Amino acid sequence: MKLENKNIYNWPNFVSFIRILLAPVMLLLALKNEPLWFIVVLLVSEFTDVLDGFLARHLNQITTLGSRLDSWGDFCIYSTLAASAWILWPEIVMQEVVFVSVIIISFTLPVLIGIIKFRAITSYHTWSVKIAVAVTVISYILLFMDISAWPFRLAALACIYAAIEEIAITLMMKHTHVDVRSLRQALHYRKQNK
Repeated sequence: MKLENKNIYNWPNFVSFIRILLAPVMLLLALKNEPLWFIVVLLVSEFTDVLDGFLARHLNQITTLGSRLDSWGDFCIYSTLAASAWILWPEIVMQEVVFVSVIIISFTLPVLIGIIKFRAITSYHTWSVKIAVAVTVISYILLFMDISAWPFRLAALACIYAAIEEIAITLMMKHTHVDVRSLRQALHYRKQNK
């Protein structure tokens, strides 16, 4: 998929930028010990994550900048989720420290490997990451609202799989690409570049 950069001032980029701005709001709510409002803003941020991609595809406004803003938004929100969990629910974090650590490592290790190899944050947006994020956010809410811990543990497995796929994509790619949806698509790009 070829990405156009003609108009960076568009609705999808605006929505992604809003998501980036929601991260400090979430952190502030955590610091003010407002767990309910924190969860509400988290849900709004996840809605914007879905909305920006929907708008980009349906308005035909897919840009490289948009893909990168989406990745930066994800990075900001998920970093804030980890820090805020520690601020709001330290006892639960300590009880689930193994699974919390697995999820954090699964989200950060592929990014670090991408930075080392390409000197840039990768923006693959793989299907496995989309599924892992959805499962993780839902299970995060269930865990920290003291409903159930087992979905969070299941989310850790989904995150491991997604991380392995993203790392494999980075290791096999010769050049950075955005919106590589799967390892299969990465193999296709690699064959094209031979």
